[in-house]
Amino acid sequence: MNKLELIQALKNNNNLTTNEAKSVVNIFFNEISEALAKDERVEIRGLCSLYVKKYKSYTGKNPKTGKPTEVKSKKLPFFKPGKELKERVDNK
Repeated sequence: MNKLELIQALKNNNNLTTNEAKSVVNIFFNEISEALAKDERVEIRGLCSLYVKKYKSYTGKNPKTGKPTEVKSKKLPFFKPGKELKERVDNK
């Protein structure tokens, strides 16, 4: 499912206009993005939790040349599925 399909599903199941459904989806994703940008954890019970994981800088190797290269520190978002989601996916 992509963003447009989510908007359509929201529109069809809740008697919303396309613009209203689009607005709801955009607000939802923007709020999650803003929270993660502030290093806040997002938890949607039964579905998932999203959080930012921090990595320190380190010296790695270039896979092509084998030469050492410096890898900068970074932060990446992580998705952790909830128990209900895991069970639902496993049973279908």
